Amino acid sequence: MSQRTLLLVLFDGVQSLDATGPMEVFAGAEKRMPGSYRLRTVSLDGGPVRTDSGLRLVPDGPLMDGPEPDTLLVPGGEGAQNPDPRLLQWLRMHGPRARRLVSVCTGAIPLARAGLLDGHRVTTHWAYCNELARDYPAVRVDPDPIFVQDGNVATSAGVTAGIDLALALVEEDLGRETALAVARYLVVFLRRPANQAQYSARLVARTARRGPLRDVQEWIDEHPDGDLGVEALAARAALSPRHFARAFQAETGTTPGRYVDRVRLEHARCRLEDTAEAIGHIARASGYGTPEAMRRAFLRTLGVSPAEYRRRFRPVSAD
Repeated sequence: MSQRTLLLVLFDGVQSLDATGPMEVFAGAEKRMPGSYRLRTVSLDGGPVRTDSGLRLVPDGPLMDGPEPDTLLVPGGEGAQNPDPRLLQWLRMHGPRARRLVSVCTGAIPLARAGLLDGHRVTTHWAYCNELARDYPAVRVDPDPIFVQDGNVATSAGVTAGIDLALALVEEDLGRETALAVARYLVVFLRRPANQAQYSARLVARTARRGPLRDVQEWIDEHPDGDLGVEALAARAALSPRHFARAFQAETGTTPGRYVDRVRLEHARCRLEDTAEAIGHIARASGYGTPEAMRRAFLRTLGVSPAEYRRRFRPVSAD
């Protein structure tokens, strides 16, 4: 087995968990399989950096003296939003030589600015997805998943999602058993499904300005098993279906159908995590009608069945 060099780029304003979370995963893998990874940290001049929470991190050396990486990892944080031109120049020169480019959170911004994400499907922290898509139209930004692997580019959402991505990469490199051992030691799930949504339906949609539309949002949230078709919702808002659909999207940023889908999925996920109810009962209570309809929704959105989701995310002590 050849040793893989992982190079972590540090800078002032880095988000500490974006950097230390994945490093703990790779370090844990190296402890279990010595010789699997060579871990190195660098900053522009080799000096200490201060994270955006005030922690002081001391790298192994300067960026220009760093080894050619197998895996190049760029974390996020405030310092990633306006990267130093010297870092961008280094990324343009050395990034294409890496077997794998990895970013956590807004670490995608320096990679995008260096032209290394063009043509790739990527993600970042949900709060910056629109900005990334707007500023770098050659990059295909997916705002929903917690991480995305597209060719040799692997990107994750904010903060703790970097741990999920790192576990996925360890599993890819060294196998499931090693990744599972690391996850157990860190007291985390082996990894959440890549397609698990970053945030809840209530966060993804803006709150409508007009009272009738806000009332409809609240009705959907409280009655996922109700009649949530456009005609029924429009009647509740005292609008025509066409006018309602246009107004709802304009004020919330999403269509009524997509909002309903997310609310129902979130409702089902919470019931699976928090209760021992039968899956058929949860399917009906969440508005899916049948277990098969709920299974299709979970597979389409999360990549796992409801039963597998419960196995991964419901604490054993809850039984």
